[in-house]
Amino acid sequence: MNKKLRAKLEKYDKIHKIAVLTSGGDAPGMNAAIRAVVRSAIFYGKEAYGVYHGYKGLIEGDIKKMESSDVSNIINRGGTILKTSRCPMFKEYEGREKAYKNLKEKGIDALVVIGGDGSFKGAREFSDEFDIPVVGIPGTIDNDLYGTDYTIGYDTALNVVVDAVDKIRDTAESHDRLFFVEVMGRDAGFIALRSGIASGAEAILIPEVPTNLKKFKKYLAEEYQVKKTSSIVLVAEGDDSGGAVAVANYVKKQFPDFNVRISILGHLQRGGSPSVYDRVTASQMGIAAVEGLLAGKSGVMVGIKNRKMVYVPFEKTVKHHKTVKRELLRIVEILNI
Repeated sequence: MNKKLRAKLEKYDKIHKIAVLTSGGDAPGMNAAIRAVVRSAIFYGKEAYGVYHGYKGLIEGDIKKMESSDVSNIINRGGTILKTSRCPMFKEYEGREKAYKNLKEKGIDALVVIGGDGSFKGAREFSDEFDIPVVGIPGTIDNDLYGTDYTIGYDTALNVVVDAVDKIRDTAESHDRLFFVEVMGRDAGFIALRSGIASGAEAILIPEVPTNLKKFKKYLAEEYQVKKTSSIVLVAEGDDSGGAVAVANYVKKQFPDFNVRISILGHLQRGGSPSVYDRVTASQMGIAAVEGLLAGKSGVMVGIKNRKMVYVPFEKTVKHHKTVKRELLRIVEILNI
C-alpha cells in the first residue's frame, strides 16, 4: 500500500459516525443534499445520522440513525425531511455545549450543516469550541453566501419567479397594467436581478443599487406613459425604496391614471420540486462534504467556483459580503431601453 493511500485510510478511520442537519430557511434541493450525505457516508463504511429540527434538535437530542432506504425517493421533493427551525439557544455557549454532549453520547464524530449565513455563524463557533469537525453546505434561495457561485435552491427559486412573472405578464398585457412584483431578497438582489433579466422585466430594483425614484418617475413619464402597454417591475423585498407596495403607492400618487397592480410572491419561491441543476449540485456538495470530513477538513463550507467543488473557511463565508455581478447590471441597462 502506497503512503498516500495509507494516509487517506488513516484519516477515514478517525471518523465513524456522521450527522447531518438543515438549519434556517428551507430551500429546494436540501433533500438531495441530505440524501447525498447519508449515502456517501454509508458508501465509505460510516454510520449516518439525521438531526431533526436543526440546531434545536441538536440541543434536544432529536437524532436518529439513517439508512440508505430512509433517503429513497426524496431527491425530487422540496423542503427538508429533517425539518428546520431557527434556534436562539444555539447562540449561547450553554446551548452549544448541550448539543456537543448529545453528539458525544451517540458517538458521533462529525457534523454536516446545510443552511445559510446564520447557520454557518453557529457552525463556526461550534467547530471552534469543540472537537467535532463541521462542514457546511450552502442551502439558501438568496444565493448570497460568499465563496460559492451558487447555493442550493437558488436555481429553483429563479425558475419559480420567472414562471410566475410570465403568467402575470399575460394579465398585464391583456389590461395594459403596470405590475410591481416583489421577490425575496431582504439583504441581496440576486433573485430579482437574474430573474428580472430572464423574464424581460422593464425595471429591476435591488438593495445593492440605490433606487432613484426621480429617475424612475422620468422613465414612467417618457416611456411607459407614451407606450401605454404592459410593464413589469421586479422589486427585491430589501430594496431601499421600501418594497413593491411602497413603490407602487408612490407611482399611484404621481400617475393616478396608471392601472397599477402589486403581486408579492413570498414563500412561493421557497417551495416546489428542485430543478435538475439544484438536484445535481446538491448531490455533488453532499458527497464533497463527507469526503472533506474524511480528509480531515473542518470549519469550512463546500462551495462551487467555476463549476468545481471548493472548500471555503467559515471565517470568510460569514465575514465577507457577496456582491452582484456588474456585468448583469450592464445587461439590464442595455436591454431596458
